[in-house]
Parts: sequence; C-alpha cells; structure tokens
Amino acid sequence: MPAAETVLIIDDELDSCLLWKSFLTQLNFNVYTALTLKEGMELVDTVKPAIIFLDNNLPDGLGWEHVDIIKAKLPECRINLVSAHQFDRVMWLNKDVTVIEKPVTLSSIKTLLL
Repeated sequence: MPAAETVLIIDDELDSCLLWKSFLTQLNFNVYTALTLKEGMELVDTVKPAIIFLDNNLPDGLGWEHVDIIKAKLPECRINLVSAHQFDRVMWLNKDVTVIEKPVTLSSIKTLLL
C-alpha cells in the first residue's frame, strides 16, 4: 500500500523537479524526483508513492507507455501525466489517469493533491 504522503515526480527538467519538490515539501509531502524513466521506475518499486507526476517526453522513453506497469504495481496510485502535447483525455479516464498540459502552475498541482 502506498504511503499517502509520498509523491514521485518523474521529469527530465531539473528546475521543474526542484520547484515542485520545494512546493510540495512545504505542504508536508515526502517528495522524490527522477530525471529518467529508468530512475523513476526504480523509485516506483522502492518508494511506492501515492501520487506520481509523470512527464511524457523523457530522454529514455515515453511516460504514457509506463502507466499500465505502474498501475499494475500500485493500483491505488494517482498518476498525473504531464505533457506539452495534447492528449485524448477520454483514453486516460478509462485508466484513471489525469492529464495535465504544460505549462503547469503550482495552484493546479495543489488542486490535484486535494
């Protein structure tokens, strides 16, 4: 069972990770970051986050291709797929995934956590 206070951010933009981590830490979340899918998937296994912010375009692959793997490992995990490209939201609703289009604001992140 994932810890309710744990968030994993998988994004190759270091500045975004640091900004999000600072913001979420102030809200009393334990925050882990990964700059690649490989590192992120390792943290999925070890940290077992309750919430994931998953960038789609990463240096070693596409985040959306890993949603089913994450859901199989952590069915209760809330996955937020982040992308600068528009996605078919209906397809992701069937998988219980929220799609967030960049640019992302801190207030939109906070809304997703409530």
